Amino acid sequence: MEQDVLSLTFGALSDPTRRALLARLAIGEASVGELAQPFDMSTAAVSKHLKVLENAGLINRHKRSQYNYCTLEAGPLKDIDRWVGAYRALWHENLEQLDDYLAELQRVDPEAPKQ
Repeated sequence: MEQDVLSLTFGALSDPTRRALLARLAIGEASVGELAQPFDMSTAAVSKHLKVLENAGLINRHKRSQYNYCTLEAGPLKDIDRWVGAYRALWHENLEQLDDYLAELQRVDPEAPKQ
């Protein structure tokens, strides 16, 4: 069974090392060696993380000369933003209802702590 794009993306983002790699790639293209430098792990281990990101469509790897380079691919992140955005309005509405309720409590009990 093929995994859906959101599941692949969330799975790839679940690891802090992979999130750090994406944060670095948000600055610009980097070689695998450059990406591995800040981590206390082998280049092979970093390559495994990069493979997960690549399988999720979050990065693109290409070879130039003898080095492999990576670039960020924002498409799957936009998909997550759309998915979260569907809930954003609901959360905003719930917070507004909470604000209204707290304001009502203030009117009923002026000694209650301020918002």
